[in-house]
Amino acid sequence: MKQALPFQLSKDRSFFESLGDWMGDVLYDELPEKGFECRDEQIFMAYQIEKTLKEKNVLFAEAGVGTGKTIAYLLPAISYARYTGKPALIACADETLIEQLVKEAGDIFKLQNYLDIKIDVRLAKSRDQYLCLKRLEEAQKDDDNEYFLEEIEDQVPDFVYAHSSMQKIFPYGERSQFAGVSDEDWQKVNYHPTQQCMVCDLRNRCGQTIHRQHYRESTDLIICSHEFLMEHIWTKESRVREGQMPLLPEVSMAVLDEGHLLEFAAQKALTYEIQSETLIRLLEKVMVDGVREKTLNLMEVLQELHDKLFGLLRIGSNMEETDRMKVDKSPELMRLCKQAIGVADSLLEEFVFESELYTIPEYELRMVEEFLEQYTFSLRLFTEKGDGIEWLEIIDGFETLIIMPRLVTDILHEKLFTSKIPIVFSSATLSIEKDFTYIADSLGIEKFQSFSVESPFDYDDVMKIYTKEMEQQEKPGYVESLLNNSMQTLILFKSKAAMTSFRATIGDRNDIVFEGDRELSTIVKEFQNGEYSTLCSYHLWEGLDLPLEALTRVVIYDLPFPPVDPLFDAKRSFSNNPFEEVELPFMLLRLQQGIGRLIRTSSDYGEIHLLLNETEAKLENRFTGILPTTISQ
Repeated sequence: MKQALPFQLSKDRSFFESLGDWMGDVLYDELPEKGFECRDEQIFMAYQIEKTLKEKNVLFAEAGVGTGKTIAYLLPAISYARYTGKPALIACADETLIEQLVKEAGDIFKLQNYLDIKIDVRLAKSRDQYLCLKRLEEAQKDDDNEYFLEEIEDQVPDFVYAHSSMQKIFPYGERSQFAGVSDEDWQKVNYHPTQQCMVCDLRNRCGQTIHRQHYRESTDLIICSHEFLMEHIWTKESRVREGQMPLLPEVSMAVLDEGHLLEFAAQKALTYEIQSETLIRLLEKVMVDGVREKTLNLMEVLQELHDKLFGLLRIGSNMEETDRMKVDKSPELMRLCKQAIGVADSLLEEFVFESELYTIPEYELRMVEEFLEQYTFSLRLFTEKGDGIEWLEIIDGFETLIIMPRLVTDILHEKLFTSKIPIVFSSATLSIEKDFTYIADSLGIEKFQSFSVESPFDYDDVMKIYTKEMEQQEKPGYVESLLNNSMQTLILFKSKAAMTSFRATIGDRNDIVFEGDRELSTIVKEFQNGEYSTLCSYHLWEGLDLPLEALTRVVIYDLPFPPVDPLFDAKRSFSNNPFEEVELPFMLLRLQQGIGRLIRTSSDYGEIHLLLNETEAKLENRFTGILPTTISQ
């Protein structure tokens, strides 16, 4: 049901004029009376967004830390949603930042309380953030999983397996619901692309299905990740052709929070994956009694070819500072891929006959058929010469071949930035010294509006920045010496591999928690509550909001240059000056984000420590210009 606007419309004033009046009252009077600071930068941003809504443009809204960006975009977004009768979409960089946005005492919570308005906000998380009942059943067959399954089983609602009425159903099964389950264990029971939801007998009782229906009915805000938004955009047309609903409903506008990270999410949504164990496991499921001998033989041949294929991939790959391993596309590997494609095509033809015999259960057969179609499509992309980027990566504990498009600018331009809905990029770091060319070009945006406002904080008084030059191998010991002076400390690593190496060097400590030990938003809450004095992460460069004593020291373990991996190598290869056009802009944007974790309110204070090896120290003059205060001696 359409909700009432938070202000009155009159015949002599347009919606946008009335919106401007209301935002002025809220930002100049109502919120300051409740203890909020009146910030000129926040007010300017809110009115720039109102102008963008009116003109249906793309806006790069770069506003420094402490501007109050969230409230600046929430006020016009909620109003515009109610005016148009379609919810506004807020896309965050990842699932952890979604939780930050809707947490108790967050900005949405504050607006509801202080303005006395009920905001209908619902979460649309990526599919791998939901429990899969079919995979849960598989995991229950393995006794080795008992140690973590109990927490999950205890929170599966009674209606899932009951044969009673479905009248009292409710959303369940989100990753954040299972706080004590590690990322590694969660990947045994979450949704996986091989699952065939359309023919699943538990589909109507599945938590993901119930969540989908729940957020479609939002009247104000739908919050999702960049990755899920991109998946929606890429799959929208094909889902409609197949008689399915798009992943997201029609929206009135979109806010891309931490919008500088959108490009990678767009590439990832267009990615194809081939996992080493999935084909073997799926074919074993359909090798049942009664299957024709010709079909069985083809399955065995395909399994053998697949094993050889991944054997060659292992030999021809190499691990550097990243999880993405380069692939050697040797003639022998290409020959094996083409053989596997031919056998898989023949097997799909045989499955047509098997389906008429009803020997293989329909769900398993459909799952294998769908997988084989994607398998052959992915291998054809891999063997053809084009603009693809390929690498080998460990995902869910298994070696996985990734095939990703190099450029997404044309597709983004066509499917998102010509959609006629207002789009707002919101971040503290969208430009390089007020120039938005880098992000606009990387996303295929030709026409846009932009502004940049500084942070209102006096960084000279509240922040100390220290640089320390040392050998790379000396960094773990130096960090340990820093931690002897107990402060709530966030250590940011440029990659998972760098964090893992640090962890192996210092050993286990009761006062340090690492990303991946449990669900990330749970770890952040524990850190904020003081259960750990140090949080180590490679993801939390953006969006982490821990005010006052919850965070008083940030350690930048390495300058966050992009990794040496196939994805960034492709960017480098198409650049005239890779360091100036790829390496340096990426590092500067990410460094600004990491430093921005420290000071979140006017009462915050603390220290930034930049650990520089010999090579990094030579670049100090390249990043001092983006620091919010001078380096302390």
